[in-house]
Amino acid sequence: MFNRAERIKRYLRAEMYPSIFCVGCGIGNVLNNTLRAIDECRLDLDKVVFLSGIGCSSRLPGYIDADGLHTTHGRALTFATGVKLANSELTVIVFTGDGDCAGIGGNHFIHAARRNVDMTVIEINNYNYGMTGGQSSPTTPVSGLTTTTPYGCVEEPFDLAELAQGAGAPFVARWIPGYAYETIATIKKAILKKGFAFVEILIPCPTGYGKKNRIEEGKESWDWLKEMTILKGEYDRLSAEEKQRNRKIIIGELQNIEKKEFTQEWRKLVESLKGES
Repeated sequence: MFNRAERIKRYLRAEMYPSIFCVGCGIGNVLNNTLRAIDECRLDLDKVVFLSGIGCSSRLPGYIDADGLHTTHGRALTFATGVKLANSELTVIVFTGDGDCAGIGGNHFIHAARRNVDMTVIEINNYNYGMTGGQSSPTTPVSGLTTTTPYGCVEEPFDLAELAQGAGAPFVARWIPGYAYETIATIKKAILKKGFAFVEILIPCPTGYGKKNRIEEGKESWDWLKEMTILKGEYDRLSAEEKQRNRKIIIGELQNIEKKEFTQEWRKLVESLKGES
């Protein structure tokens, strides 16, 4: 009988290691937490498809011993929609980054959330285009230093979890490293949710964003993220005035509502049209 650690290893392609990820970036943690959530769901990997676009985080499907699609930049959600429509019995999981999801893929992201196709989107946010040179992305904080904002970013960043909620995603959550059990439980809920589930995970980018902004590697980078965030439970206990002054990013489960799922509604329409013919 395999113990849990051995089961997790069986999900991976051993020939793909060592990984390409920089030490301390956190993407490996996301893969570990996702596989543990999949294991708890007892999913049959022959019925799971992993998709990604372009970027550091988008390399993750290659490490999983399952069917995957490494798509063009920003188009992972359109491919994922096609996969789910072609076979609604499949579990569809998308790995994407802040640039891939909110930059070139921003319009697809908004409409995928609005359309509510049953898929789990795990967006890994490291505040820059880490793989292609450390340029600023739609989530780079104000004053953040990148290769394209050497004197500090002056643009207000997107709050992608807030954007997902506004676009109609029924399940939205966000976590940072250091909350492994909570992240695993959240990804599990996202996979089991019928509809578009969006999980944002904020991670450090030691080679790109971290180095330019003098964020120390290791525990210091995790502490930096913790200082920037506030748990939703703590935020909810703030007074109205304190909430108005709050500048910290809210982490935790942010939205969990019920909505009609697109592929189910599409099948109903097709069946009704068959009856009329």
